[in-house]
Amino acid sequence: MNNVRQIQPQQQFPIKGIIIGAIIILLFMFGSKLYKTVPVGHVAVATIFGKIVERSYSEGLHVPVNPLYAWHVFDVREKTHKEKAQVPSQDQLQTSIDVSVQYRLNGADVANMLQTTGTESQLIEVQLVPKLRSLLREQGKTIKRAEDFFLEETQDKLQSAILIGLQDYLAPKGVIVSAVLIRDITLPAFITKAIESKKEREQAVEKQKAELERYRTEQQQIVAQAEARRHAAEQEAQQKIILADAQAYEIEKINSAIGNNPSYIKLMSLEALKAISKDPASKIYFLDSNSTQPLPLMHLSDK
Repeated sequence: MNNVRQIQPQQQFPIKGIIIGAIIILLFMFGSKLYKTVPVGHVAVATIFGKIVERSYSEGLHVPVNPLYAWHVFDVREKTHKEKAQVPSQDQLQTSIDVSVQYRLNGADVANMLQTTGTESQLIEVQLVPKLRSLLREQGKTIKRAEDFFLEETQDKLQSAILIGLQDYLAPKGVIVSAVLIRDITLPAFITKAIESKKEREQAVEKQKAELERYRTEQQQIVAQAEARRHAAEQEAQQKIILADAQAYEIEKINSAIGNNPSYIKLMSLEALKAISKDPASKIYFLDSNSTQPLPLMHLSDK
């Protein structure tokens, strides 16, 4: 019995050591696989032996997890996909249109997305791009002329129709589309050249109109100046006529006064002689006293 008791501890020690060693080995081999860290703005989906685990893993630390899981991480942040396509219009012309689609993945649907389509790049290639090109062609057929793509109303209609079409198609597949934006429109070369020629002609016409307007304004100014001069001349002539009429009236009144009053002339003559006599160089005047209207007849010089 004593021998058995002495052997038991020796047998138990190797077993515990084996267990501890196995645990250490397992931790060393699978320690990093017992937890999963999902980056910010991402969602992870796990698969085991080719089968998708039903739940998805949001951003953050997840402990513990099955070390046998294979992980597929999806970026669910807002992104932009740019696409360039040839779009036909009703006039059978091809117009190149650059479009940007703003979208993000629905984190709740990434497991189904992985199972039905694949990774995000496969989803864009298989689902988004073909549908976008199809919608562009369908909407292009509603445009009568290629140059109508430049109309703001046409662009708004095109963006709205494509947005609704993509949302209805991609939402069940786990893609949320928030906006569709037309980045650039390139018409066929000959239409672009024709539009440029038309603009040049319109600019030439506008230039001619501006020149004609300038000439018309100048002529109006000349006419206005001539009218002002004519009006000033009429005013001046009217003033001269009024002044002449006043002078004629004055003369008429003086003549009438003189004719009706002979003594007035004598008085005026005497006043004139009186003024002359005050001049040191005055001369001697004689009056014709026999005249009904005596006036100075002559003067005698100093010589």
